[in-house]
Amino acid sequence: MIPTSNILFDSLNSGLIAVLDYLAQHVITCLIPAFFIAGAIAALVKKDAILKYFGPQVRKFKSYSVASVSGTILAVCSCTILPLFAGIYKKGSGIGPATTFLFAGPAINVLAIIYTAQVLGMDLGIARAVFAVSMSIIIGLIMAYLFGKQDAASRPPMRSMAAPEGEVEKPKWVIPIFFAILVSILIIGASQLGWVVRLSMVYVLTLVVAVLLIYYFRKEEVTDWGIETWDLTKKIFPILVIGTFFVGVFAFFVPPETFRPFLGDNGVGANLLASLLGAVLYMPTLLEVPIIGTTFGYSTGVMASGPALALLLAGPTTSLPSIVVLSRIMGYKKTFTYWGLTVVMATIAGLSYGYIVG
Repeated sequence: MIPTSNILFDSLNSGLIAVLDYLAQHVITCLIPAFFIAGAIAALVKKDAILKYFGPQVRKFKSYSVASVSGTILAVCSCTILPLFAGIYKKGSGIGPATTFLFAGPAINVLAIIYTAQVLGMDLGIARAVFAVSMSIIIGLIMAYLFGKQDAASRPPMRSMAAPEGEVEKPKWVIPIFFAILVSILIIGASQLGWVVRLSMVYVLTLVVAVLLIYYFRKEEVTDWGIETWDLTKKIFPILVIGTFFVGVFAFFVPPETFRPFLGDNGVGANLLASLLGAVLYMPTLLEVPIIGTTFGYSTGVMASGPALALLLAGPTTSLPSIVVLSRIMGYKKTFTYWGLTVVMATIAGLSYGYIVG
């Protein structure tokens, strides 16, 4: 019989190895640049300019298009999507665009897409973004069809949000070039180029960023960028490290092979189970990636591609805690309809992706 002390030591060592592997592979080349990109989005892109398109009086094509991609622009995560949803919904947003935003927001968070592509593969990262956008629009349209008239009659119309106060306009090319350079730093840093080449290219691009900041950005904007980046880092990074440690410990006691009979194929049962798991369990932002990769064994081929996508889509959007919060915002009937649609759509997405990739 193996001594209890040895089991405890081995399990803790498994958690530590998982953390060290995570730090070595993903922090410098992936997360640090991604945090800076997300911080820049949060500091430099005005939320009111986006949220004003969610009202029921806005044309459907425009409102649903904006709602489905706003998570990327606003850099929302699972912890901030609910208060943002509550804010726009209480101000009179249409139920359709609001729930489109609620579903797509966390799934296409810039950090989530980058991290998914880096850790689980570019194909799954792209699939996550594409299916999140398309499925969110379908969910929003169904919610609007079922509850739109009732919703419009019971709540005041959305008040138009005040535009940001006038300030000296930057040349139109500055912001796109600024973000393009930040993304280039991320891509080059995570590439397979030699260290010397990577460091040289990142150094030159960093100098260009510095020149743009000096000549085209106000001191307050640069300060806000730093504050937003640090705020995201201190909220998310400790959870990722602690969560990765416990994922490693859990994997010691429950090896990924345990889940092969349940999640190891692209059938209806496996995708539905993955969707239900995602729609019930609470997973902090980005932690779903190591959970899928390590705990459920996607990175080692134990978990099939379809269930992995289904869990990625359902997980960030719904959970038991979020269901409680949503029911207080829009009532139990709409909440459980939305929850059911999330499970169904995530299952369909998993089946579709599983069929495509085989």
